[in-house]
Amino acid sequence: MPTFAYVAREAASGKEIRASLDASNEQAATAALLNRNLLVVSIQEKVGKKGKTSGGSVSLADQVVFTRQLATMIDAGLAMVQSLQALAEQTTNKVMRDVIKDVCSRVEGGDNFSDALRKHPKVFDKLYCSMIDAGEKGGMLADILARVATFLENRARMNKKIKSAMMYPTAVTCVALGITAFLLVKVVPVFGEIFSGFGAKLPTPTQYLINVSEFMQKWIILLLVGGGGGVYGWLWYIKTPPGRAFWDARRIKLPVFGELAHKIVVARFARTFSSLIRSGVPILEVLNIVANTSGHVGMEKCIRLAAADIEKGDGISTALSKHPIFPTMIIRMMTAGEQTGKIDQMLERVANFLDEEIETTLSGLTSLIEPLLIVFLGVVVGGIVICMFLPIFKMSDIINPPK
Repeated sequence: MPTFAYVAREAASGKEIRASLDASNEQAATAALLNRNLLVVSIQEKVGKKGKTSGGSVSLADQVVFTRQLATMIDAGLAMVQSLQALAEQTTNKVMRDVIKDVCSRVEGGDNFSDALRKHPKVFDKLYCSMIDAGEKGGMLADILARVATFLENRARMNKKIKSAMMYPTAVTCVALGITAFLLVKVVPVFGEIFSGFGAKLPTPTQYLINVSEFMQKWIILLLVGGGGGVYGWLWYIKTPPGRAFWDARRIKLPVFGELAHKIVVARFARTFSSLIRSGVPILEVLNIVANTSGHVGMEKCIRLAAADIEKGDGISTALSKHPIFPTMIIRMMTAGEQTGKIDQMLERVANFLDEEIETTLSGLTSLIEPLLIVFLGVVVGGIVICMFLPIFKMSDIINPPK
């Protein structure tokens, strides 16, 4: 069905409105606008296909801002179309602006807000759309939008803390590798040429370092290409179903970091489950959405098995307790929640508790990693320096070797 862009004025207030709608032809579009008490100033068919946006991405921060502002506008009594038009005008991200305009056009054409959002799965995932759908059906869209915004803010805050915690170790490691490579390729060869003029056998550590330096000079390009190819290959592999299953099964068993990864997965499960239950989404649909957004293959399989047991009549906590990936604490909290009818509150408390533990663990790891990395950098650089100066310390033995 063609899409028509129009400029119209409200018959009562004279306010100008610029938007678009779907209609079979221009006459039908004009008639639809007149039925809404809008006086058409200009109207023309839009070129291009509906639903397509320009290339690019929408960050989690953009989604948070959009959701929070829309919740505020709806709660203040503004109409959905007017709210979306205002948000489209003030959004700086071009992709997000195109998406909002398309959603606005669909809503104005008669679609439900949640159905319009589903046309853009790369921006609004199933979790987001399901919560909005429940809010529309329950007549509390503003409240649900506020909850979704809070949920996204919590997710963005946790992602930011994890990235910040990993940024320092990654930067120091890269610097250490860069300095080591520079010393081996540029500095060590100079000392090697000086020592070669002695015509004597060098100390074993020094000779070993010179051999490594010669190997690096000869194969540096191949090593860089191979290292880059290895990293790319690994990242590609863990995105495939077998690779993702392999990595997910092992990353939660790693020392120190495995426990942290497990807590992150469980916290995401608890918060998503709590948000969907509180929004009024049916339990089996909740489990399906939580499985899709769990971010862990093992947990996804366990949730789907639990959903099958719940469909047969088991309680939620009973079905989940069959799978060791769910900690005892969360099972007990869910049992208490089922008995009191407050399972969403119990899960939210679990999520908050786990988030605090994750933050504490990240802070501890950051404090521990910093001195370890400094020691590592000092040992590597200091070791190279000592190996290079070792022949100088034994200069008399090199020049006048013992007979």
